[in-house]
Amino acid sequence: MANERLRAAISAKSETIQSLAQHVGVDPKTVERWITTDRTPHRGHRWKASSFLGIDEVYLWPTVEKQAETASTSELITYYPHRGAVPASLWSSLIDRATSHVEILVYAGLFLFDGHPDLPTQLIEKAKGGAQVRILLGDPDSEMVHQRGEEEGIGDDLAARARITRRYLEPATTTPGVEIRLHDTILYNSIYRFDDDVLVNPHVLGAPAGQNPVLHFRYIPGARTFRHYMRSFDYAWTHGRPA
Repeated sequence: MANERLRAAISAKSETIQSLAQHVGVDPKTVERWITTDRTPHRGHRWKASSFLGIDEVYLWPTVEKQAETASTSELITYYPHRGAVPASLWSSLIDRATSHVEILVYAGLFLFDGHPDLPTQLIEKAKGGAQVRILLGDPDSEMVHQRGEEEGIGDDLAARARITRRYLEPATTTPGVEIRLHDTILYNSIYRFDDDVLVNPHVLGAPAGQNPVLHFRYIPGARTFRHYMRSFDYAWTHGRPA
């Protein structure tokens, strides 16, 4: 049976068998076999192909769903009952080791900059080294930040914290590769990505972020949890505005 989903995805993207093969790094005849014989590619090739086409690999190759579920479970490194339980050494290690991506989505995230006073300088150095640095802060004048402050029981203090974090980041704002945007989204999770590691801090209604759990995920090709949260980050980034 032919893989008509893959064939249609290539066509919808205005790509060809040849262009997909070139991106994945395989012979065009290999891609043809993926289509005509419904052969399932190796994990790395599946991930490259699905990423290139902008479609989840489970849709293109439904038989890998169980493998994806297993891989996604394996992405969870550990769980912390609250943000204060995350070791300070872990934050420092993740920041120090990051070479390609530092991406942060918060309302304020002031604890991170208070605990790492050299972080703006580190972000500058990483951007100069070729890393992509993207920081999303809550717009302190937005209704969402005001509402979250009320829900957390700290009122206007949340907006004040967002302003302080923005001030801390000012030295890095003129460095190419460091991008800072403001958002007014309803934030369900704070996200801290350092290369292939991401710390996710869910927001529990009525509790400050620091009192809520933190989940540590590490990216595994073919799994979905890491990519799922980063798609959320990208959504907020698209709807943010330059600080």
